[in-house]
Amino acid sequence: MNIVISQTSGQPIYEQIARQIKGLILRGELCEGAALPSMRLLARDLRISVITTKRAYEELEREGFVITTPGKGCYVAPRPEGTWDQARQKQVEEYLRRGVEEAKNCAMGLEELTQLLQELYRGEK
Repeated sequence: MNIVISQTSGQPIYEQIARQIKGLILRGELCEGAALPSMRLLARDLRISVITTKRAYEELEREGFVITTPGKGCYVAPRPEGTWDQARQKQVEEYLRRGVEEAKNCAMGLEELTQLLQELYRGEK
């Protein structure tokens, strides 16, 4: 599992970790029942505090993406029908909302923003 954190992103590290793991699950790269690295191992690999990885895993568990078995570890939770599709849509909406806000701040019009989105989607930019 390849997690990349940024100290300068402005987003807390635990959120970066949770968001990336959630993305792996939603894309099917981590399947139901797959074991996540232990909190200590992930903390060591990322050179961060175990408390930070614990908080990321707790957030993933609270959102229903992982199940923690005491003494055994964290595993990808079974997928309830439709739940992850809603989570995926919510995640995309969150990114688009930030992009729309930034476009408005730069006085970019809807047509220009739509054109940019189409180019990005097609991989032209």
